[in-house]
Amino acid sequence: MSTIAFVGLGHMGGPMAANLVKAGYAVRGFDLSADSLDLAGNNGVTTVASIDEAVSGADLVITMLPAGKHVLAVWQELVSVVPPGTLLIDCSTIDMDSARKAHALAEAHGSPALDAPVSGGTGGAAAGTLTFMVGGDAAVFAGAKAVFEAMGKRIIHCGDASAGQAAKICNNMILGISMIAVGEAFVLGERLGLTHQALFDVASVSSGQCWSLTTYCPVPGPVPTSPANREYEPGFAAALMLKDLMLSQAAAKDTGAATPLGAKAAALYQRFADEGFGDKDFSAIITMLRDKAGAE
Repeated sequence: MSTIAFVGLGHMGGPMAANLVKAGYAVRGFDLSADSLDLAGNNGVTTVASIDEAVSGADLVITMLPAGKHVLAVWQELVSVVPPGTLLIDCSTIDMDSARKAHALAEAHGSPALDAPVSGGTGGAAAGTLTFMVGGDAAVFAGAKAVFEAMGKRIIHCGDASAGQAAKICNNMILGISMIAVGEAFVLGERLGLTHQALFDVASVSSGQCWSLTTYCPVPGPVPTSPANREYEPGFAAALMLKDLMLSQAAAKDTGAATPLGAKAAALYQRFADEGFGDKDFSAIITMLRDKAGAE
């Protein structure tokens, strides 16, 4: 089995690295957080004190970091220490420009690269059921597919460099918009005297059916595994949804695409975060929508 260096062992990266260990890979991990290192170590990851130590002798490197600036800083360091030909995979969700620059860094160094952001949240990371949206050379993707399959359930090649990020940005814009729509429907249903279960039973088998309803229902009861049943403890925090919606709006501006619903969703999540709820699950935005002013 290959030796994998994993940089970024937070809420997503830590479980992903642990699943690689379960699949039989030797994983050396690095993170700036001592707590993240300790948890990863308890899950079988060999933790080290620097990126240099993590990548020494590694066949491939995976990064899972907060934003484009962090990815570029780490990849600048990586191309100074890994041998040419070392596969570099970034699983972060970042802006398109940073994704393209990361690919360019790898290409200049003579290393293959893939951008492979994920969908599925912390639950999917822990369960190994993530969806990977991958951009990069098709042959490189084929060679790395087994690694992705150790961490995820659905592995989709979306096209050339940065196509994975494009797919993630578009997907999460749909998700942000649809969660608001589902929340609005439940709030209206409450005002009309419908029970949550009655509305769910109808919409979940009718034209209103969507993932935000049937898997992640924003009210307690109909879907017992949704965060609404745990006081909106985050599987995917509202602050992260806001980040992704802002990425979609930056991409829309750069390309001249009209995304009025995406822009409204971004504004609503910005308000929700500004009111102090960024650490709640993104489905908790229904609590703001119950206040009529929240939708103005």
